[in-house]
Amino acid sequence: DVALADGDAAFAAGNLDLAGARYGAAARLAARDPAPKVGLARVARARAGEADEIAAAPGSAALVAVARDLRAAVQLDPRYAPARLELGAVLLMLGRADEALASLRKAVELDRRDASAASSLGVALVGVGRVDEALEPLRRAADLAPRSVALRTNLGTALLVAGRTTEARAAFEVAAALAPGVARTHGDLGAALVADGEVDRAVVELRRAIELDPSRAMFRSHLGYALALRHDLGGAIAACREAVRLDPKLGSAWINLGTALAKHGELGDARRAFERALELSPDDPRVRSNLGELDALDAARAR
Repeated sequence: DVALADGDAAFAAGNLDLAGARYGAAARLAARDPAPKVGLARVARARAGEADEIAAAPGSAALVAVARDLRAAVQLDPRYAPARLELGAVLLMLGRADEALASLRKAVELDRRDASAASSLGVALVGVGRVDEALEPLRRAADLAPRSVALRTNLGTALLVAGRTTEARAAFEVAAALAPGVARTHGDLGAALVADGEVDRAVVELRRAIELDPSRAMFRSHLGYALALRHDLGGAIAACREAVRLDPKLGSAWINLGTALAKHGELGDARRAFERALELSPDDPRVRSNLGELDALDAARAR
């Protein structure tokens, strides 16, 4: 137990070498205990350096080995929920969504009081497009850990994707109240307020997010969109230009910039913005729709 605790502390501090050594010591002291094996698997996953996203590394030999070790941990104690939880996360990265969801569901079933397990299941369900199904575990996670900003944000994001904008706004309002000095909570709340039609409040929240983190292009893109809805096209164009300067690969910012420019009558610049968005997001239907509208305008002017 002491070795495990030392391993957990080292892992939380980002010291993978020390964490691996302490988890290894724990494994030698208790060969039939799955907990050290889960710790070693976490270290191996971190060392693999793959993005913690669905199907981020479908061919990773390192992650396949981690999954094998976690299955062995599950065999040692089928009722040890952390092994199921970690296995689900690794299987998601490998692109094995059905197996991952089964493992995460079992983790939740084994420990109904574990907020992180419920949230992990919900996030995974959102990732595979089953958003409505994700809401129940995400709500339970937020209820189990009512002061967790991350879990409340996960719930708000899923609600926004599901089109439940008023509920999403409420979730983000709680997160912003819990972490008033965190830029993302205000940015998320601002985006939800825009979606819910409260544009004036959205502008206040988005400006607060930019004040706290001036380097985030997404906040400025959302602000530009909100300002355009308020018919402040000069402000919208300025905000979106700064967004694409900060992150030239942010496709949504180019779309918002093009929309504001088009409303302002700067059709040539608008077309160039939409064409850049098309390069970055060729499958985004908004881009082709906007370019089609510009083509229609050009044709009308020519006639």
